[in-house]
Amino acid sequence: MVDFNLLKKLIETVKQEDISGLSIEEGGVKYEIKRERGAVIQAAAPAPQPVERPTAEKSEEKTKPKPVKDEDEGLLAITSPMVGTFYRSPSPDSPPFVNVGDQVNTGKVVCIIEAMKLFNEIESEVSGKIVKLLVENGKTVEYGQKLMLVKKE
Repeated sequence: MVDFNLLKKLIETVKQEDISGLSIEEGGVKYEIKRERGAVIQAAAPAPQPVERPTAEKSEEKTKPKPVKDEDEGLLAITSPMVGTFYRSPSPDSPPFVNVGDQVNTGKVVCIIEAMKLFNEIESEVSGKIVKLLVENGKTVEYGQKLMLVKKE
């Protein structure tokens, strides 16, 4: 069960102490507060989930997200395999991994997602042409969120 009083105290602590973030775990619930440019931008406290026995099929789905078919446009989406911060290039001074119009092959690095100070290279699961970027550089993304659309060739 989420303790909203504790969550409020954590948010106030982050504001008062002028720190960039705080993460604690209490009673099986993880509380994480992050700040960006002086404003609290994320407060997460997921409720404990019931334990489910994973099957081989479910485990594979969680570890390797499949490209999602975008019915409206007939395009394939490259999706985020985790929650984190989306980056188009390996550093602020470097060119982006891909731009609209670029050809990508399966296994090509298309972006980086930073999660808990770890930078994870995200590879394309499909071959084709990048037709649309759906996330701005430096923005937070969720698990399964569409990052870019690819026209399969």
